Amino acid sequence: MAPRRPPPPDDTAAGLRSGAVARLAGMPVATLRIWEQRHQAVKPATAPSGHRRYSPADVQRVLLLRQLTSQGHAISAIAAMPSPELQRLAQPAPGGSRRAAAPHLAVVGAALAARLQRPAVARQLMPSVPPLAVYPSLQQALQASQDATLLLWHAPTLPLTLPPEVAALGQARGARRLAVVYRYASAAATQALSDAGVATLREPADDPALGRWLAALLASLPANDTEPAGPTPDAAASAPAARRYDDATLTRIAGLSPTLACECPRHVAELLMQLSSFEAYSASCAHRDTADARLHAYLQQVAGASRALFESALERLARHEGLPLP
Repeated sequence: MAPRRPPPPDDTAAGLRSGAVARLAGMPVATLRIWEQRHQAVKPATAPSGHRRYSPADVQRVLLLRQLTSQGHAISAIAAMPSPELQRLAQPAPGGSRRAAAPHLAVVGAALAARLQRPAVARQLMPSVPPLAVYPSLQQALQASQDATLLLWHAPTLPLTLPPEVAALGQARGARRLAVVYRYASAAATQALSDAGVATLREPADDPALGRWLAALLASLPANDTEPAGPTPDAAASAPAARRYDDATLTRIAGLSPTLACECPRHVAELLMQLSSFEAYSASCAHRDTADARLHAYLQQVAGASRALFESALERLARHEGLPLP
């Protein structure tokens, strides 16, 4: 009787594969690989089969990193930290609170959710991919209890008005933004949803375009209800006053400047004409989506606030140089 051969080595006991770890952390496998290969955030062992194997300590480190990136920390800034330091960073400061969590993304549509986890999409969302909740239908999403900062609905066609299920879902999940990825729709339908504040995107053929759109949409979201999504002008700049000097007056002042010892009035007059032109351009610029419209409204406010400041500067210069102003 031939002796029994020992069973082949079973490397499953050596740890978990990357797919299982990614599911535990609620993140795409592609993101986990980027953390490992690009940032060296975790260094799992390699089994005889060639697969990466994550030990319990490795898994705990991934979960810590995932928690911290969800709180707003960039993976590039924390990848090299020792695990004990990561644990201290994850704890709330005495008498304080944790940093506001990154946006949670609720996706209605399994096909779109699967596409969002492709490497080409995930790369556009780095350094961190938002926590993802997936629902096959609007009805099932309504029955869930998990909140979401951004609600993304995958629709074959768009109706002329926002379906009541989508509006109810946004309210039930506490979503601060609604977005729709669609395949077919009329211009009237997309305009109606845009007027309702819903971001829309016709389903693109390539993953990078989808990732870029979603990344821009997530970047436009505030981290919490009180923190603005980006720098905003002060209260005085939010509604800049009307122009005090038209282009004819500014052109006349710019032409007078060579007769003066100081050329600052000419420079300020030229800046005012440029700022006024950019202010008008930002107000009339075509918008690709709601986030783009908000950006151009912000640019218009900044240009208007800057114009008002330079108008005051021109008035002061005019008094100093004895220039006539209307």
